[in-house]
Amino acid sequence: MKTQAGTHGPGETSSQNASGAIGRRALLKGAASLAVALGTVELAGRQASLPRRMALEASTLPDIQFDIGAFLAPVQILNDGGGNVAAQFPPVHTVFVTARLIRTPTIADVLDLRDALATIESAYPFGASGIITLISYGIPYFSRLPGGMTGPLVSSYMPRLASDTSRYALEEAVPGPTDVSPANPGITKQTFNVPVKIENNDLLLTFRSDNSAIISDVLCWLGGTDSLNGQRVRSPRLFKDLATVTSSRAQFVAVSLPRRLAEAHRFPYATEINPDSPMWMGFLDQHAGGSGVPASCTFAGNESAHLTTAQPGDYFDNGAIQHLSHVIEDLAQFYAKPAEPYTERVQYMFRSDPIPSTGNADQFTDGGGPAYLDNVDFGTGDAARNAQGINTFQGRRRMGHLPALQRSSRAADSHPIHMRMDGPGLDDIDVPDGSKQPKLQFTIFVQTAEFFRVMRINQASLDLAHQFGVADHDNGLERFLTATRRQNFLIPPRRHRAFPLAELA
Repeated sequence: MKTQAGTHGPGETSSQNASGAIGRRALLKGAASLAVALGTVELAGRQASLPRRMALEASTLPDIQFDIGAFLAPVQILNDGGGNVAAQFPPVHTVFVTARLIRTPTIADVLDLRDALATIESAYPFGASGIITLISYGIPYFSRLPGGMTGPLVSSYMPRLASDTSRYALEEAVPGPTDVSPANPGITKQTFNVPVKIENNDLLLTFRSDNSAIISDVLCWLGGTDSLNGQRVRSPRLFKDLATVTSSRAQFVAVSLPRRLAEAHRFPYATEINPDSPMWMGFLDQHAGGSGVPASCTFAGNESAHLTTAQPGDYFDNGAIQHLSHVIEDLAQFYAKPAEPYTERVQYMFRSDPIPSTGNADQFTDGGGPAYLDNVDFGTGDAARNAQGINTFQGRRRMGHLPALQRSSRAADSHPIHMRMDGPGLDDIDVPDGSKQPKLQFTIFVQTAEFFRVMRINQASLDLAHQFGVADHDNGLERFLTATRRQNFLIPPRRHRAFPLAELA
């Protein structure tokens, strides 16, 4: 690994294994599906090394559930030959658990869930060295409340679009323009031609920690072991008689971890994954300047943007929309020799004007060039210039992933107004032949579902590709990604995180 300027490198202490907790999977009573993600957490835990974290104590936890920056490692400067890049690494392990409710929650259920979340945070410190727990709710949950989505309860409290007050900030996800779907009859994928499914879960629970054993322990406790952090603690009713788990998905983020896992699974392109990268596609994706501040992503907004009718003090003011999707990455195609040298891959991810780096003489071994390249904003017109081939590398008409997103991902003052929380995965979910394949477990926090819908359209930028004749193989990352699941959730403020609005029903 190349030099990293700053206080500490991102991999200086050994990760704790989850084998002890994993062995208790058989004890899961009402949530057998929780065990699906535990195998990946265990595998990544054996391979991962931990960032050096700050020791922090929190007397008051943030009302914005996803405002966790103060509980992570500090921003550090990385440089592997591509220039100094500021990055902040999240917890190594994340598990997403989706669930459907069996019945409408009661006041007793509200209190039970509230106590369960507080119990987790008393058993383990809130932060990357302990555990961070987030919870959000889909449209099916709100539809269960008296009157449903259009009834007086939900309509009185649900934030609406500032641009169209007849629409809620929470709307269901839709297929993206390059998703395989009946809505896109001309779209196919080379390898993983899997139609996207719009899910209908009531709940999304997110668990994050550097220590895979802690996540496993918490999942087992929720599943009914009545044991938490070595103590006898009654498990909550959540997965006993209230909810059924529909999926569990594991994500891991650590420098060199994708390369190590690729080698362990003998993937044919393993030696082409940059060992400096925490992502499957060989580049850094944890840029400190690539995401907005938490307040800018909430319904109440901030000075950069305010896209809803919510005001400070409203029930959902510090809430947001959380989009969750599950994406198969076609890395065999992405790293194909000789078709995809570093100069191609870096343009797919970043841009062609200017190309961030032309890489090494050997364009394939260890990625073929730097992993740490900055996320620079050249304005909303950058994508169009690249699509027209203006001053691009080799004069080609191309679309880069980041310029396409930046058509609408930033406010007028250039600050991002979204927070991404995505990372690599490795499992067999939705893979046609049942093999384990590299995944992108993608989640993002935004002010409105409409904002994300537009940003996803711009990510594909099919309008610019058609207008300026950009070939499909030059259109960013689109052909390498197959989204198989999507859903939008509302993540409420911490003070209302236990079955929001149920106490008012």
